Amino acid sequence: MESLIAVGVGGFFGAIARYVLTLAANHALTPALGAFPYGTLLVNVLGSFGLALFGLWFGERAGLSPQLRLLVGSGFFGAFTTFSAFANESYVLASEGKIALFLLNAILNYGLCLLGVALGVLAGSRAFGAA
Repeated sequence: MESLIAVGVGGFFGAIARYVLTLAANHALTPALGAFPYGTLLVNVLGSFGLALFGLWFGERAGLSPQLRLLVGSGFFGAFTTFSAFANESYVLASEGKIALFLLNAILNYGLCLLGVALGVLAGSRAFGAA
């Protein structure tokens, strides 16, 4: 039960951080640079950096409790961005020399997620008449 609470608390703060940072980045950059998902890019890059930093430095070397690792790793960064987990897992595959799995992971994640978006738009437009 402690693990579930830790993930939930971390997720609460990660989701809020993502929302605030996305709004701020889009508000600050879109007028000057034009329309682009700046906020999403920012949280994905920061989340990838943060999960790697936490997992490699603080998580393993500092001897943190399993609940704190879950709160920050799975909870906060899980809600902040799932791209951070994908990037971290891809890095591990590549660094272990598992290049075929690295490429398969990248192709499947990008391809299937884009397909999921396309299918979601199609299903939504058919169900709700808007796209």
